[in-house]
Amino acid sequence: MSESATAAAAKSPNGEQPDTASEQPGARRTGQRRIAFARLRDLALIPAIIAMAIVGQIVNPVFLQTDNLINVLQTMSEIALLVLAQTLVLIVKKMDLSLESTVGLAPGVAAWLTVPPGATHGIGLLPGGWSVPITLTAGLLIGAVNALFIIRFGLNGFIVTLGMLIVLRGILTGISGGQTFFHLPPSMLYLGTAQWLGMPASVWICLILFAVGIVVLGFTSFGRSLYAIGGNVDAAKAAGIRTDRVLWIVIVTAGVLAALSGLLLSGRLASVASAQGNGYIFTVFAAAVIGGISLNGGKGTVFGAFTGILLLFLIQNVLTLGGVPAQWIGALNGAIILIALALSRITGGKAQE
Repeated sequence: MSESATAAAAKSPNGEQPDTASEQPGARRTGQRRIAFARLRDLALIPAIIAMAIVGQIVNPVFLQTDNLINVLQTMSEIALLVLAQTLVLIVKKMDLSLESTVGLAPGVAAWLTVPPGATHGIGLLPGGWSVPITLTAGLLIGAVNALFIIRFGLNGFIVTLGMLIVLRGILTGISGGQTFFHLPPSMLYLGTAQWLGMPASVWICLILFAVGIVVLGFTSFGRSLYAIGGNVDAAKAAGIRTDRVLWIVIVTAGVLAALSGLLLSGRLASVASAQGNGYIFTVFAAAVIGGISLNGGKGTVFGAFTGILLLFLIQNVLTLGGVPAQWIGALNGAIILIALALSRITGGKAQE
C-alpha cells in the first residue's frame, strides 16, 4: 500500500490528515496537535450561539421562551435534514443542487397519487397509507438517477444536479397544475404535526438523524471512507476503498433525506405547494459553510453542520423578533457565507473554495 493511500485511509473524522511522511515522535505530536485543533473547531460556533441567545433575549424577552425555541427547532428541522444531506455529499467532494426540488417533488408525487380526484389535481390512484413509502421511494429514485449520471457516466455533479433541479421543478408544476395540493392523507400529516414527549416529532427525527450521522462519520470505517474519498479519491481507491459504492450510498441517502425533509414540511403545512423548496439550497449552503464544511471535500463534521444551521436560524429568529423585514434574510445568508470564507482564510490558512 502506498504512503498516499495510507494517509487517505487514515484521515480523521474532522478531515485532518495525520503526517505519515515521517515516523519521528515530533512529527507524530504535530499531527496529533492538528487533529486536536480540528476537533476544537467543531465547538467554534458554540460561543456565537450563546451570544446570539443573549442578544435575542435583549431584543425581545419572548426569544428564550419555550414555545419560541421549539418553533425555531421545528422550522429548522426540515432544512436541517437538507444540510445533513448536503454535508455528506460535500465531504466526498460532490455537490447536489437538486435537493431543494426533491423537497417539493417527492411529497408532491405522493399527494398526486393519493389525494382523491376533485381535491386540487390529485388522481387518488393509491390509498393514503401509501403516501410515506411513495415519498421516500421518490427521493431514493432521484438520488439513484443523480448517482447514475455522476458515477456511472462520470458527468459533472454540479451540472447534473442543476439539470435535475430544473426537471424536478417542472414535473411538480406539471402534476400540480401550478397549484397547491390540499386534503393530504393523515399519514402525510403525522410526522409534521405529532408531538413526542412534548416536542414535535420532526425535532426528534432531526436530532436522531444528526446523532446517527455524528456516530457514522466520526466512529466507523464507512465514515473514514467518506473523508478519504473527499481528500484524494485515487489514494482512497489504492487503499482498497470501494469508492463507487460509497458514493452511490451517499448520493442516494441524500435524496432520501431530502424526501423526508419534504414530508416533514408538507405535514406541518398540511399542503404541498408547486414551489415547495424553492430557494432552500442557498440556506443549506450558508449553513454548511459557516458550520465548517469544506467545498473542496474531505473536511467538516456533522456536528459542525448542525451548529451552522442552528446559528443561522437563531439569527433569523432574532431579526424577525426585532422587526427586520423578511426580505433582508436572503442578503444575510449571502453575507454569512462571505464572512465564513474570510474566517476560513484567517484560521485555516486558505479559503474553502
